Amino acid sequence: MNSTPIQQPYIKLDQFLKWQGITQTGGEAKLLIQDRQVFVNGTLETRRGRKLIAGDRVTVGARTYPVQL
Repeated sequence: MNSTPIQQPYIKLDQFLKWQGITQTGGEAKLLIQDRQVFVNGTLETRRGRKLIAGDRVTVGARTYPVQL
């Protein structure tokens, strides 16, 4: 897991999945999201372009990743 803060007001969900090392490519991120395996703040998320802000929490499987910008 990457804990280095991002210097932007938001990051897109698919970029976050790659940045955290959950997926290797944008295509993998897209498939993971389409397969309904990604939750943002406890809610199923199907939009790969969903903008995440500081304090959001992304859950994939049994792991939860905090968004730190």
